[in-house]
Amino acid sequence: MSRIEEARLDELLERAGSVRVLVVGDLMLDRYVSGRVERVSPEAPVPVVLVDEERSGIGGAGNVAANVTALGAGCAVVGCVGHDAAADELLGGLETLGVALDGVERVASRPTTVKTRVQAGHHQIVRFDREVEHDVPAEVATALCASIRALVPDCDAVVVQDYDKGVVTRDVGAAALRAAEAAARPVVVDPKRRGFFDYSGATVLKPNRRELQDALGDFVRADDEAWMERTRERLGCAHLLVTLGEQGMALQTAEGRLARLPAEARGVYDVSGAGDTVSAVLAVALAVGASILEAAVLANHAAAIEVGRPGVQTVGLGEIRSHVLARAE
Repeated sequence: MSRIEEARLDELLERAGSVRVLVVGDLMLDRYVSGRVERVSPEAPVPVVLVDEERSGIGGAGNVAANVTALGAGCAVVGCVGHDAAADELLGGLETLGVALDGVERVASRPTTVKTRVQAGHHQIVRFDREVEHDVPAEVATALCASIRALVPDCDAVVVQDYDKGVVTRDVGAAALRAAEAAARPVVVDPKRRGFFDYSGATVLKPNRRELQDALGDFVRADDEAWMERTRERLGCAHLLVTLGEQGMALQTAEGRLARLPAEARGVYDVSGAGDTVSAVLAVALAVGASILEAAVLANHAAAIEVGRPGVQTVGLGEIRSHVLARAE
């Protein structure tokens, strides 16, 4: 089943405004510098970019939060930023979206993660990252755990969005899982390499193909139900959802069933931010009572919309509804 009937679709989407999601993870600021290349530098064999535009956007776990709010749901975040102008810009953007920031720690010893992309026309020619990747200090992790325990009971779903930037330490990830279990809340986890096997008990574990392959040291056999079931059991999650880029998604459920969700063909295919969109839609859908398959179908449609646009953008409820119904015709 890869379709949702219109009445059921409307029932789920109408509930989105009544739920709240907690997002735990690495907060980032995305900066974009774009322009034209008309010559090569005389100083080195590199292009000279004549800058036409500079802009900033909310990235990382903050982009998951932005997607949650775009769906009409409430959102709170737990993470950390530095004492710098980038933090002011990032937190200001989240505050404008209505995201609760009580769980954000400002840490003097770490800069806010900033990723600056330089684009010439439609091509990215270089990216500069300003970040620290080692784990946050123990006292910061303790404060993040305390915020998680305080915020989870007032939320309807939890997302752990890890980018290996040191915020989702083993203790922080465990605190999110324990608090969600105690409050009977679904947990969607997007794992990265360092803590990949630390999320036993997650409702949904959502790696992409490369992440899963690197973690297992094995090729991903997304069409092999037996292989997917062994992998799900090894990871200890209720449901395993593997995103496969242009090949869609593979969902292995707690009941041992495999569902393959094909991607829609697009004229543009830009995966920037698609994983964040999927995490947000999964969490909101599960919070409003969708089955895991319904949640995955909605997330697959949202991802199709997102990758059909250049850059990182959020996806709204109306867009998802239109996309689902159009593909059902």
